[in-house]
Amino acid sequence: MKRGDLAELAGSCGLGAWTAFGVLTVVVVGHDGMPLFGDADLLSWCVAHRPDVAVAFARGVTATGTGVVPYTLAALAGVVAGRTLRQRALAVALSLACLGAGQALRYAVMTLVARPRPPLTDWATHASGWAFPSGHTTTSALTAGLLIIAVRIRAPRGWRALALAVGCWGVLVGLSRVYLGVHWFTDVVGGWLFALGWLGLCLGAASRWLPREWTPGTPEPTDATTP
Repeated sequence: MKRGDLAELAGSCGLGAWTAFGVLTVVVVGHDGMPLFGDADLLSWCVAHRPDVAVAFARGVTATGTGVVPYTLAALAGVVAGRTLRQRALAVALSLACLGAGQALRYAVMTLVARPRPPLTDWATHASGWAFPSGHTTTSALTAGLLIIAVRIRAPRGWRALALAVGCWGVLVGLSRVYLGVHWFTDVVGGWLFALGWLGLCLGAASRWLPREWTPGTPEPTDATTP
């Protein structure tokens, strides 16, 4: 795919996801943060189906969606995407910037919306801050997206299976927040939409404005005088 086509596709996907996120945000605000679209029923089901082993697994999964793990994986995505030392350094910087800026913007939206979390009595893990959009969900989805893009750029053997595994991890982190009772499902959907929108815009901007020789995955130009 040509760089211009990639930039247009990524930008369109990003704008589409953010449009959907905007609509969901308006609905959440319009209902004063109350549960929506089966949120309460799904939470009730989760609370009623919590064997110890499932709770332990969910806590383990949810722990990977915050702290040092996502930033380490984002840096790894940059290392994988680049072919040369210069490309890798740039890709690592861009990946970390995408994740960090996305987190800051998500936090600003969360503070403005100020949606309450589910009742404390339903929690099976610690949580803090407002609910919408889910921070763990946004972070893991952004990180998973960066890793999938990096794997796709390098296209190693079996890259589809690897991309699927990474995508499943991103989804599981979000679902674990609902299962543990600290988020409504629409908080998680909001996190996914926000992450997809931000990732699409970042990818579109990088594809359009980065010099071709600096784009991760693009081979270094060879000297024309070299036989």
